[in-house]
Amino acid sequence: MEEQEQDMSLESFLKWAADLGISDSAGTVPYTCLGHSLSLSYFPHAGGRGLGAVRDLRKGELILRVPKSALMTRESLLKDHKLSLAVNKHPSLSSIQILTVCLLYEMGKGKSSWWYPYLMHLPRGYDILATFGEFEKQAFQVADAIWAAEKAILKAKLEWKEANQLMEELKLKPQLLTFRAWLWAASTISSRTLHIPWDEAGCLCAVGDLFNYAAPGEETVCSEEVDSWMSAPSFQVSSLSNGDCTQTLSMEQFDAHDQRLTDGGYQEDVAAYCFYARQNYTKGEQVLLCYGTYTNLELLEHYGFLLNENSNDKVFIPLEPEIYSSSSWPKESLHIHQNGRPSFSLLSALRLWATPSNKRRSVGHLAYSGSQLSTDNEVHVMKWISKKCNAILKNLPTSIEEDSLLLSSFDEIQDLHTILELEKVLSASREIWAFLEANNLQNVDSDSNLLLSRKIRRSIDRWKLAIQWRLRYKKILLECISYCTEIKDSLLRNI
Repeated sequence: MEEQEQDMSLESFLKWAADLGISDSAGTVPYTCLGHSLSLSYFPHAGGRGLGAVRDLRKGELILRVPKSALMTRESLLKDHKLSLAVNKHPSLSSIQILTVCLLYEMGKGKSSWWYPYLMHLPRGYDILATFGEFEKQAFQVADAIWAAEKAILKAKLEWKEANQLMEELKLKPQLLTFRAWLWAASTISSRTLHIPWDEAGCLCAVGDLFNYAAPGEETVCSEEVDSWMSAPSFQVSSLSNGDCTQTLSMEQFDAHDQRLTDGGYQEDVAAYCFYARQNYTKGEQVLLCYGTYTNLELLEHYGFLLNENSNDKVFIPLEPEIYSSSSWPKESLHIHQNGRPSFSLLSALRLWATPSNKRRSVGHLAYSGSQLSTDNEVHVMKWISKKCNAILKNLPTSIEEDSLLLSSFDEIQDLHTILELEKVLSASREIWAFLEANNLQNVDSDSNLLLSRKIRRSIDRWKLAIQWRLRYKKILLECISYCTEIKDSLLRNI
């Protein structure tokens, strides 16, 4: 019965979208919401619900157009006179806070809202960092990730408190005044809004927000090049370590390149948000959208998911203060890439740091160009990185093997229905008892058939995300150790 109702709701949503002129056809009449280029499909191992190609699509082809009138923006929502008057009394609120309040206000209208068909298709729960509980937050194990989650939670609470007076003046329903409701609305905006040139809060785009994420491909720009561009105030560097080319980029060129890492945008000439195929797609293949370059932690913070293979992922390792002061590289450029290789900047900084201070000036130009300074220096750097990565791995509560085993156990959870079944499947993990305690389930009787609630399943999903993130983090460190060992051994053999 529930599935039948969802199908009927979906049908009415697509009809509503078609009536607004949302179309995957380049033609103007007749409008068809979906069916010419795209269809709503389910991809269980690649993001869940998404958009699939109903025919072969060519790279650069227009595949979806959403008129401005169908974009949910502050501008469109503030046409409500009561809402507009109330919002104008609170100029200190950010544009994103205002859009969040507007979304909750619109939800409060129920079926009388013009946006009702769209609102009913928004997810009822999210897994962005701000929604993580204490147990789920600690499951990251790594201080940087835990702190990122804590900052996201504190920021969400502060913004909610600042907007509370406005929401009370609007007489929102009690359930819409709660922090839980605020988190839902803020998560919707964080994970689903698209960029528009006239409002930094962005817009909610019906149908257009169904595209799942694809990380920028290698054809866009390699992260080693980005490191090198940032090496000096002029953003100029020559003789790169991988390199056969000399790059000179202005900041404006860099920003323009960054803007091209998306596959859609608002076009004034047609007054619509237009989406284009980022590559060639065959019929039945999922059509993806690049939101920009994000690490896995940033994907979790803003969108509530991560990628098993993310070319933009990176690991930051603790560095001595003298390493930072011995070079002019920005801190954010000193990291390890997802393939385990130290960044251009990190190697440069460590080579300088490992050089006696009285000789750094004479070899600085070599270090900044990515050149090795000497065999001894390079061996020292590789040993130092390996030792640092090893120390981090040893100090974490669980190993790669334990995390991998725990993740494989999660695959069995999908079909479980009771708390006792959950205990049985995860009994080998030390974390299960902390999970049960965090959810007040530690005193469940052995003969109880207490069902797994939606709240418990959501907590399990976030726990799993934290484990996936920390496992990828550990694997990057392990790959870095292997890489550094290989380089060191190669250098020593050639002495």
